Amino acid sequence: MHTTTPPRGKKRGTIRLTRRGWIAVLAIGTAAAATAVTVPLLLPDDETRPKTLTVPEGWRSAQVYAAVDKALKVRPGTTKQTVSKTDLKLPGDAGGNPEGYLFPATYPIGSQSTPASVLSYMVNTANKKFSGGHVTAGADRNAVNVYQTVTIASMVEAEADSEKDMGKVARVIYNRLDRGMPLQMDSTINYALNRSTLKTTDRDTKISSPYNTYARMGLPPTPIGNPGEAAMRAATSPTPGDWLYFVTVKRGDTRFTAQYEEQQRNVAEFNRNAQRAAAH
Repeated sequence: MHTTTPPRGKKRGTIRLTRRGWIAVLAIGTAAAATAVTVPLLLPDDETRPKTLTVPEGWRSAQVYAAVDKALKVRPGTTKQTVSKTDLKLPGDAGGNPEGYLFPATYPIGSQSTPASVLSYMVNTANKKFSGGHVTAGADRNAVNVYQTVTIASMVEAEADSEKDMGKVARVIYNRLDRGMPLQMDSTINYALNRSTLKTTDRDTKISSPYNTYARMGLPPTPIGNPGEAAMRAATSPTPGDWLYFVTVKRGDTRFTAQYEEQQRNVAEFNRNAQRAAAH
Protein backbone atom coordinates (compact mmCIF):
# COMPACT_ATOMS: atom_id res chain seq x y z
CA MET A 1 0.00 0.00 0.00
CA HIS A 2 2.86 2.35 0.78
CA THR A 3 6.52 2.37 1.79
CA THR A 4 8.59 4.47 4.13
CA THR A 5 11.86 6.35 3.88
CA PRO A 6 14.02 7.67 6.70
CA PRO A 7 13.97 11.37 7.64
CA ARG A 8 16.84 13.46 6.32
CA GLY A 9 16.56 16.99 7.59
CA LYS A 10 14.25 18.98 5.36
CA LYS A 11 14.05 16.49 2.52
CA ARG A 12 10.44 16.03 1.52
CA GLY A 13 9.47 12.41 1.38
CA THR A 14 6.70 11.00 -0.74
CA ILE A 15 5.44 8.32 1.61
CA ARG A 16 2.78 8.26 4.26
CA LEU A 17 4.28 8.39 7.71
CA THR A 18 1.13 8.69 9.75
CA ARG A 19 -2.08 6.72 9.58
CA ARG A 20 -5.03 6.70 11.81
CA GLY A 21 -5.73 3.03 11.04
CA TRP A 22 -8.17 0.93 9.12
CA ILE A 23 -10.64 0.53 11.94
CA ALA A 24 -11.02 4.20 12.76
CA VAL A 25 -14.56 5.42 13.27
CA LEU A 26 -15.54 7.90 10.58
CA ALA A 27 -19.27 7.95 11.19
CA ILE A 28 -20.63 11.45 11.55
CA GLY A 29 -22.53 12.51 14.62
CA THR A 30 -22.46 9.21 16.51
CA ALA A 31 -20.06 8.35 19.31
CA ALA A 32 -18.33 11.72 19.24
CA ALA A 33 -21.55 13.43 20.20
CA ALA A 34 -21.57 11.66 23.53
CA THR A 35 -18.73 13.76 24.87
CA ALA A 36 -20.03 17.11 23.65
CA VAL A 37 -20.66 19.68 26.34
CA THR A 38 -23.91 21.56 26.75
CA VAL A 39 -24.01 25.33 26.54
CA PRO A 40 -26.74 27.73 27.71
CA LEU A 41 -29.73 28.66 25.58
CA LEU A 42 -29.06 30.80 22.56
CA LEU A 43 -32.07 32.92 23.31
CA PRO A 44 -32.96 32.82 27.03
CA ASP A 45 -36.23 34.69 26.49
CA ASP A 46 -37.49 32.26 23.87
CA GLU A 47 -40.78 30.93 25.25
CA THR A 48 -40.82 27.76 23.17
CA ARG A 49 -39.20 24.55 24.31
CA PRO A 50 -35.89 24.40 22.45
CA LYS A 51 -34.65 21.60 20.31
CA THR A 52 -30.97 20.76 20.28
CA LEU A 53 -28.19 20.74 17.73
CA THR A 54 -25.13 18.64 18.53
CA VAL A 55 -21.80 19.43 16.90
CA PRO A 56 -19.48 16.46 17.48
CA GLU A 57 -15.75 16.86 17.91
CA GLY A 58 -13.94 16.98 14.60
CA TRP A 59 -16.82 18.04 12.37
CA ARG A 60 -15.79 20.27 9.49
CA SER A 61 -17.45 23.61 8.95
CA ALA A 62 -19.38 22.27 5.94
CA GLN A 63 -20.94 19.60 8.16
CA VAL A 64 -21.86 22.20 10.76
CA TYR A 65 -23.46 24.46 8.17
CA ALA A 66 -25.57 21.60 6.81
CA ALA A 67 -26.66 20.63 10.33
CA VAL A 68 -27.68 24.21 11.15
CA ASP A 69 -29.66 24.42 7.91
CA LYS A 70 -31.50 21.24 8.86
CA ALA A 71 -32.07 22.22 12.50
CA LEU A 72 -33.48 25.61 11.52
CA LYS A 73 -35.36 24.21 8.53
CA VAL A 74 -33.86 26.68 6.08
CA ARG A 75 -32.81 26.19 2.50
CA PRO A 76 -29.60 24.17 2.13
CA GLY A 77 -26.65 26.52 1.78
CA THR A 78 -28.25 29.31 3.81
CA THR A 79 -25.91 29.01 6.80
CA LYS A 80 -22.80 28.92 4.63
CA GLN A 81 -23.94 32.07 2.84
CA THR A 82 -24.53 33.72 6.21
CA VAL A 83 -20.86 33.48 7.25
CA SER A 84 -19.62 36.39 5.15
CA LYS A 85 -22.54 38.56 6.29
CA THR A 86 -22.08 37.92 10.02
CA ASP A 87 -19.61 39.70 12.29
CA LEU A 88 -18.08 36.58 13.78
CA LYS A 89 -15.44 37.29 16.43
CA LEU A 90 -12.65 35.36 14.75
CA PRO A 91 -8.90 35.86 15.12
CA GLY A 92 -7.22 37.83 12.35
CA ASP A 93 -5.33 34.76 11.17
CA ALA A 94 -8.64 33.09 10.30
CA GLY A 95 -9.33 35.53 7.48
CA GLY A 96 -13.06 35.28 8.14
CA ASN A 97 -13.08 31.47 7.95
CA PRO A 98 -14.68 30.01 11.11
CA GLU A 99 -13.18 26.54 10.60
CA GLY A 100 -11.84 25.43 13.99
CA TYR A 101 -14.02 27.91 15.90
CA LEU A 102 -17.43 26.24 15.57
CA PHE A 103 -17.02 24.72 18.98
CA PRO A 104 -18.27 21.14 19.46
CA ALA A 105 -21.17 21.18 21.91
CA THR A 106 -24.90 20.53 22.21
CA TYR A 107 -26.71 23.79 21.45
CA PRO A 108 -30.38 24.33 22.27
CA ILE A 109 -32.17 25.87 19.28
CA GLY A 110 -35.27 28.01 19.71
CA SER A 111 -37.91 29.21 17.25
CA GLN A 112 -36.20 32.61 16.99
CA SER A 113 -32.74 31.20 16.33
CA THR A 114 -31.10 32.18 13.05
CA PRO A 115 -28.01 30.92 11.23
CA ALA A 116 -26.18 34.07 12.31
CA SER A 117 -27.12 33.70 15.98
CA VAL A 118 -26.16 30.02 16.04
CA LEU A 119 -22.81 30.60 14.35
CA SER A 120 -22.04 33.55 16.59
CA TYR A 121 -22.75 31.54 19.69
CA MET A 122 -20.51 28.71 18.50
CA VAL A 123 -17.64 31.10 17.78
CA ASN A 124 -18.11 32.95 21.06
CA THR A 125 -18.06 29.63 22.91
CA ALA A 126 -14.82 28.69 21.15
CA ASN A 127 -13.26 32.02 22.07
CA LYS A 128 -14.09 31.45 25.73
CA LYS A 129 -12.62 27.94 25.62
CA PHE A 130 -9.49 29.00 23.73
CA SER A 131 -8.71 32.22 25.62
CA GLY A 132 -7.79 30.62 28.93
CA GLY A 133 -4.34 31.09 30.37
CA HIS A 134 -3.49 27.41 29.95
CA VAL A 135 -4.09 27.69 26.19
CA THR A 136 -2.02 30.81 25.69
CA ALA A 137 0.72 29.49 27.98
CA GLY A 138 0.75 26.19 26.10
CA ALA A 139 0.97 27.98 22.77
CA ASP A 140 3.93 30.01 24.04
CA ARG A 141 5.70 26.87 25.28
CA ASN A 142 5.28 25.24 21.90
CA ALA A 143 6.39 28.35 19.97
CA VAL A 144 3.07 28.74 18.14
CA ASN A 145 0.13 31.11 18.47
CA VAL A 146 -3.38 30.19 19.59
CA TYR A 147 -4.72 29.90 16.03
CA GLN A 148 -1.91 27.53 15.11
CA THR A 149 -2.66 25.57 18.27
CA VAL A 150 -6.27 25.17 17.13
CA THR A 151 -4.97 24.02 13.73
CA ILE A 152 -2.77 21.40 15.40
CA ALA A 153 -5.66 20.31 17.63
CA SER A 154 -7.84 19.82 14.55
CA MET A 155 -5.26 17.44 13.08
CA VAL A 156 -4.96 15.63 16.40
CA GLU A 157 -8.74 15.22 16.45
CA ALA A 158 -8.70 13.74 12.95
CA GLU A 159 -5.64 11.51 13.34
CA ALA A 160 -5.80 10.06 16.87
CA ASP A 161 -7.41 6.65 17.19
CA SER A 162 -8.46 7.39 20.77
CA GLU A 163 -8.32 10.19 23.32
CA LYS A 164 -5.43 8.50 25.12
CA ASP A 165 -3.29 8.79 21.97
CA MET A 166 -3.98 12.48 21.37
CA GLY A 167 -1.00 13.77 23.35
CA LYS A 168 1.37 11.50 21.44
CA VAL A 169 -0.07 12.50 18.06
CA ALA A 170 0.40 16.16 19.02
CA ARG A 171 4.00 15.41 19.98
CA VAL A 172 4.65 13.80 16.58
CA ILE A 173 3.39 16.97 14.90
CA TYR A 174 5.63 19.24 16.98
CA ASN A 175 8.63 16.95 16.57
CA ARG A 176 8.26 16.91 12.80
CA LEU A 177 7.88 20.68 12.70
CA ASP A 178 10.98 21.07 14.86
CA ARG A 179 12.95 18.71 12.61
CA GLY A 180 11.95 20.54 9.44
CA MET A 181 10.08 17.49 8.20
CA PRO A 182 6.81 17.66 6.24
CA LEU A 183 3.87 16.58 8.40
CA GLN A 184 2.53 14.13 5.79
CA MET A 185 -0.90 13.84 7.39
CA ASP A 186 -3.58 11.98 5.47
CA SER A 187 -6.21 14.01 7.31
CA THR A 188 -5.13 17.25 5.63
CA ILE A 189 -5.36 15.66 2.18
CA ASN A 190 -8.82 14.34 3.04
CA TYR A 191 -9.78 17.89 3.97
CA ALA A 192 -8.46 19.25 0.68
CA LEU A 193 -10.41 16.59 -1.24
CA ASN A 194 -13.54 17.00 0.94
CA ARG A 195 -13.69 13.36 1.91
CA SER A 196 -13.07 10.97 4.78
CA THR A 197 -11.12 7.88 3.85
CA LEU A 198 -8.32 5.71 5.12
CA LYS A 199 -6.90 5.10 1.65
CA THR A 200 -4.52 7.79 0.43
CA THR A 201 -2.78 7.09 -2.86
CA ASP A 202 0.50 8.39 -4.21
CA ARG A 203 -1.54 10.45 -6.65
CA ASP A 204 -3.41 12.03 -3.74
CA THR A 205 -0.13 13.10 -2.16
CA LYS A 206 0.74 15.11 -5.28
CA ILE A 207 -2.38 17.28 -5.41
CA SER A 208 -1.86 21.02 -5.68
CA SER A 209 -3.31 22.34 -2.43
CA PRO A 210 -2.06 24.35 0.55
CA TYR A 211 -3.48 21.49 2.64
CA ASN A 212 -1.16 18.94 1.04
CA THR A 213 1.22 18.39 3.95
CA TYR A 214 3.15 15.84 1.89
CA ALA A 215 4.27 18.46 -0.63
CA ARG A 216 4.26 21.56 1.58
CA MET A 217 6.19 22.26 4.74
CA GLY A 218 4.65 23.48 7.97
CA LEU A 219 1.05 23.63 9.10
CA PRO A 220 -1.96 23.82 6.80
CA PRO A 221 -3.31 27.38 6.43
CA THR A 222 -6.40 26.75 8.59
CA PRO A 223 -7.75 24.12 10.96
CA ILE A 224 -9.17 21.07 9.17
CA GLY A 225 -12.12 20.64 11.52
CA ASN A 226 -13.45 21.80 14.85
CA PRO A 227 -11.50 20.28 17.73
CA GLY A 228 -12.89 19.54 21.15
CA GLU A 229 -11.36 20.20 24.54
CA ALA A 230 -9.38 16.94 24.72
CA ALA A 231 -7.64 17.66 21.42
CA MET A 232 -6.90 21.21 22.55
CA ARG A 233 -5.38 19.90 25.77
CA ALA A 234 -3.18 17.60 23.72
CA ALA A 235 -2.12 20.44 21.43
CA THR A 236 -1.22 22.70 24.35
CA SER A 237 0.41 20.00 26.49
CA PRO A 238 1.69 17.24 24.19
CA THR A 239 3.04 14.07 25.76
CA PRO A 240 6.85 14.16 26.13
CA GLY A 241 8.60 11.88 23.63
CA ASP A 242 10.82 11.70 20.56
CA TRP A 243 8.31 10.04 18.22
CA LEU A 244 8.25 10.95 14.53
CA TYR A 245 5.86 8.29 13.22
CA PHE A 246 2.68 6.49 14.18
CA VAL A 247 0.33 3.94 12.72
CA THR A 248 -2.77 2.24 14.10
CA VAL A 249 -2.16 -1.41 13.35
CA LYS A 250 -5.49 -2.53 14.80
CA ARG A 251 -8.26 -1.21 16.97
CA GLY A 252 -6.83 0.24 20.17
CA ASP A 253 -3.24 -0.42 19.10
CA THR A 254 -1.46 2.67 17.77
CA ARG A 255 2.31 2.35 17.58
CA PHE A 256 4.53 5.41 18.01
CA THR A 257 8.22 5.37 17.19
CA ALA A 258 11.20 7.56 16.42
CA GLN A 259 12.79 4.88 14.24
CA TYR A 260 11.84 4.58 10.59
CA GLU A 261 12.77 0.88 10.46
CA GLU A 262 10.34 0.16 13.28
CA GLN A 263 7.69 2.21 11.51
CA GLN A 264 8.20 0.04 8.43
CA ARG A 265 7.52 -3.08 10.48
CA ASN A 266 4.43 -1.50 12.02
CA VAL A 267 3.14 -0.43 8.61
CA ALA A 268 3.66 -3.98 7.31
CA GLU A 269 1.52 -5.27 10.19
CA PHE A 270 -1.10 -2.64 9.41
CA ASN A 271 -1.19 -3.80 5.79
CA ARG A 272 -1.57 -7.45 6.80
CA ASN A 273 -4.46 -6.58 9.08
CA ALA A 274 -6.11 -4.50 6.36
CA GLN A 275 -5.76 -7.33 3.84
CA ARG A 276 -7.30 -9.81 6.26
CA ALA A 277 -10.19 -7.46 6.93
CA ALA A 278 -10.78 -6.96 3.21
CA ALA A 279 -10.85 -10.72 2.66
CA HIS A 280 -13.72 -11.22 5.13
